[in-house]
Amino acid sequence: MLETVSLVIPTQRRLSGLSVAARSVFAQQGVDPARLELVVVDNDQVPSAQATVESLAAEAPFPVVYVHEPKAGVANARNAALAQAKGELIAFLDDDEEAPPNWLAGLLSTRTSLDADVVFGPVRGRAPPEITRHRTYLETFFSRLGPASTGVIEDYYGCGNSLLRRAALPDPHAPFSALRNHIGGEDDLLFGQMKAEGARFAWSADAFVWEDPVPSRLSLDYTIRRAFAYGQGPSAACAAATPPNYPGLVFWMAQGLVQAGVFGLLAAVKWLIGAPDFAFTLDRAARGLGKTLWWGPFKIEFYGRSAV
Repeated sequence: MLETVSLVIPTQRRLSGLSVAARSVFAQQGVDPARLELVVVDNDQVPSAQATVESLAAEAPFPVVYVHEPKAGVANARNAALAQAKGELIAFLDDDEEAPPNWLAGLLSTRTSLDADVVFGPVRGRAPPEITRHRTYLETFFSRLGPASTGVIEDYYGCGNSLLRRAALPDPHAPFSALRNHIGGEDDLLFGQMKAEGARFAWSADAFVWEDPVPSRLSLDYTIRRAFAYGQGPSAACAAATPPNYPGLVFWMAQGLVQAGVFGLLAAVKWLIGAPDFAFTLDRAARGLGKTLWWGPFKIEFYGRSAV
């Protein structure tokens, strides 16, 4: 018997993006709609997406479930969705993503053929035509590139554009750590735990989605701060381990210091000469600095804030 699938879209005051994402899910081909449901979790203090979701449900070819999770935080939102989802498989799509018609069929095919517990797919960032400065860097930043071909992988990626087997989760209903509500990386903690427990990861090279970042994020001010926050991830994970992984923490902090110094100096030179790849180099310097400055006052919070 074919496994049932809950498609999950977490959202917070992005009604236009939510509508695009949901309609792309409704248009999926090659999968029996009887296997599917869409769960939209609204992570706003007030149920601001409820009317939009109810309108979308009227045009859906399968059930649509609205969940309101007023406690801000990406882990809270994902856990609230899983608590209501009925599927044996969970497919995550972000509210700034759009899935091509064969996306879900591709993920499911890879899961079946490779007997995978988690399947990841590519994300292709796209900027509107008016964005010209640092365009290549910005589209790359919001993309997720992986292996050129489908297959089993040792590493893992983020939750956006992924398919999870619920039975493989440490907690089938609330697997994401609320400790990462404010800084993100709740998916890294989950997948790291699953890897340690022997989970099987796969990459589905053709199951890509488009990512359309909101205009306020299409700037170096945003991406470099976020690159710094991404850099904090490995060090913070070592510190949060039980017991703390002090050798790993020292390794990442030392590596980050070297990375920040080398690429920071190189970025300064490229800025002076107007090199077209300046932003890529600055990004690597920021990620290195984040590995070194990961604690207390240096933590950058991109998640877990209430929309105002």
